[in-house]
Amino acid sequence: MSTYDFDLIAIGGGSGGIACAKRAASHGKKVMCVEKDRLGGTCVNVGCVPKKVMWSAAHIADILKHDMHHYGFEGGKDTKLDFSKLKNARDGYIKRLNGIYANGFKNSGVTGVMGDCTFVDAHTVEVTGKDGKKTKYTADKIVIATGGRPHFPPGEGVEEHCISSDGFFELEELPKVAVVVGAGYIAVELAGVLNSLGSEVHLIVRKAKAIRDFDPMISDGLDAEMVKAGIHIHRHTGGVAKITLDSSKKKIITTHSGDFIYGADVVIMAAGRVPNTEDLCSECEWAPNTETLHLESCGVKVTPRKYIVVDEFQNTNVSNIYALGDVCGQVELTPMAIVAGRRLGDRLFSGKPDDKIAKASYDLVPTVVFSHPTIGTCGMTEPKAIEKYGEENVKIYKSKFSNLFYGIFDLKPDEKPKTLMKLICAGVDEKVVGIHVMGMGADEMMQGFGVAMKMGCTKADLDSCVAIHPTASEELVTMGVWGTSPQATGAKTSPLGGAAPGEPKLS
Repeated sequence: MSTYDFDLIAIGGGSGGIACAKRAASHGKKVMCVEKDRLGGTCVNVGCVPKKVMWSAAHIADILKHDMHHYGFEGGKDTKLDFSKLKNARDGYIKRLNGIYANGFKNSGVTGVMGDCTFVDAHTVEVTGKDGKKTKYTADKIVIATGGRPHFPPGEGVEEHCISSDGFFELEELPKVAVVVGAGYIAVELAGVLNSLGSEVHLIVRKAKAIRDFDPMISDGLDAEMVKAGIHIHRHTGGVAKITLDSSKKKIITTHSGDFIYGADVVIMAAGRVPNTEDLCSECEWAPNTETLHLESCGVKVTPRKYIVVDEFQNTNVSNIYALGDVCGQVELTPMAIVAGRRLGDRLFSGKPDDKIAKASYDLVPTVVFSHPTIGTCGMTEPKAIEKYGEENVKIYKSKFSNLFYGIFDLKPDEKPKTLMKLICAGVDEKVVGIHVMGMGADEMMQGFGVAMKMGCTKADLDSCVAIHPTASEELVTMGVWGTSPQATGAKTSPLGGAAPGEPKLS
């Protein structure tokens, strides 16, 4: 008979922690999940979900201001945004989601506990509730899924006069002048939303451009579209050196390069996130969301950047403690944390032989940036593919065109928004190792192509799929001289040469 209160304690009520807790409970285990704030974590409360709401509002604004008159509609430019109404509706939706997660605990048999969690030893945690009451709980196994938080770089007045990307969702009114600091996907997303909603937007990047880790076609393409949309990009700044206030309480931003921006209503620091580990690790200078966990009490190792060290199975160096999600610093995406949580729950508790080696795959993870325009990507960039396979073994297919949506626009061809696509193929069989798209609909088309890549598709496999016309995504199955790629397939049952599809195995 177990001497522990629970079979599993999940620390962190975000996507990964909830996924692991509910999966473990589905295997008949006694599970507790601890969260110190609102259920759902970053994604639900200050990330993916409210961001997509704001992106949708910005998308509507773009149609009203720039597009509808080309289709014969009038009056769009006179439409006004009730920012307060938008915020209230968005926040109400998030609150409902918090309730859905709480009910999900009840329905799945997970015990939800609210409060700050600290390790006492490898099997014991102490939770401090909102009322200050401290309660100890024990478990056979513990998973850390505490996520991350925005990071403020050093600089005079930076933390005092900036808000974080989380703070963006607390804005009560649309700023007239907004400065966004950062070069990652969060920065370009917020810059795009604010610009489309009507703010004057300045984007401060340390080097030449934003999203530098993306394929050059994508980073260059987005850069051009942001400039065309009216976003002021401050390049080669080295970052923000200091922020002061003028006599009217507006912000004055000074960059390390000596650039000045005057009259900002809000400065949004989106220069990166760190893991929530420091409360878990009292000796850390800063860390992921582990700060109150006191990891030294249980011996869990962290990297110099304070991410928790795990292997491919989410094991830490302590045999009964696991970690997953942003706190590990691998692929910091909500769906990735969910997959890792569910796979861990199966491996630890299902009892099925196949699940003994269950783990999440961190390869070929499709992802989307809700910029303006949107970006979808999966696999390697062109430089990475050349570095790995050699330039002589890499073949690139590219396309640049205007979506049919813009076909009737009374604009010169060069003035119409562009869709950019790239297929990166490697080897004699032209295996697809990278797909990159920027343009209208990129966010919705990437999921299916991600499946194809996970199944090992070749260029010929893509060509074997009849195009859906008229769509933008058809370009990905008609690139180059269609049907002339090496007739090699990555499929278990070849679709090439007009072959019939395979039949399902019935027994």
